[in-house]
Amino acid sequence: MANYFVGDIQGCFNELRLLLDKVSFNPSKDVLWAVGDLVARGPDSLATLRFFESLDNAGRVVLGNHDLNLLSVHAGIRRVKNSDKLSKLLASKESNRLIHWLRQQPLLQELPEHNVVMTHAGIPPQWDIATARTEAAAVSAALQQPDYVEEILQKMYTNTPEGWHAQLSGFPRLRYCINALTRMRYLYADGQLDFACKLPPAQCNNDELKPWYEFPAQSAGTIKVFGHWAALMGQGRSPEILPLDTGCCWGEFMTLWHLESNQFVTQDALQ
Repeated sequence: MANYFVGDIQGCFNELRLLLDKVSFNPSKDVLWAVGDLVARGPDSLATLRFFESLDNAGRVVLGNHDLNLLSVHAGIRRVKNSDKLSKLLASKESNRLIHWLRQQPLLQELPEHNVVMTHAGIPPQWDIATARTEAAAVSAALQQPDYVEEILQKMYTNTPEGWHAQLSGFPRLRYCINALTRMRYLYADGQLDFACKLPPAQCNNDELKPWYEFPAQSAGTIKVFGHWAALMGQGRSPEILPLDTGCCWGEFMTLWHLESNQFVTQDALQ
């Protein structure tokens, strides 16, 4: 059995298939872990969702910001952007089933025997893994409720609260978790989230900001696998920090990490 972790797919299904062929992925014995943003920008989000749904327990995903956006577009509270290339998925007779499957997916996955945790954007340094697990589970439970459109999707599109404190309650607590686990890149010195800068650290000219993974972390000792930040292109990689988004949908390449051998395999974009 092998565990493979793949960076943001964003509808680049052909590249995913080629990447899996390179490692002879076999869903009868291997597991494919995806860091979120399964959809948008690439040409075949429909095939990507079909594939992961078909994997059943051989596929483990977390929700990314583009996956949440798809839920909102499908619910009619966000406009579809042409650049997201979601028309085929939304027009499909399978869309309702696939959207239902998607909103059952968590914001955090763990492989405890290897001390690995996976989210889309990372783990806030103020959180230990137990806190991250608890907060992510609360969001997942809310997304799976019949009133998820009114109680989650319609309320989540703001940047507040930017900072975490244990006294947060109600929807602001859920919204902080959504923003931290699916949108986080930089933090201020006091731990507050910044949503403006998307540049790689070498190009960020705001001295008040640091990448979230450069702060002392309550989750130290755990391998944190994430995507979301294509501009990193793997920068910041360390034994505990594994950024896997390498910009396939932007014409770069898709990255797969084989956990057991600690090897990285790539596939160039086809566009």
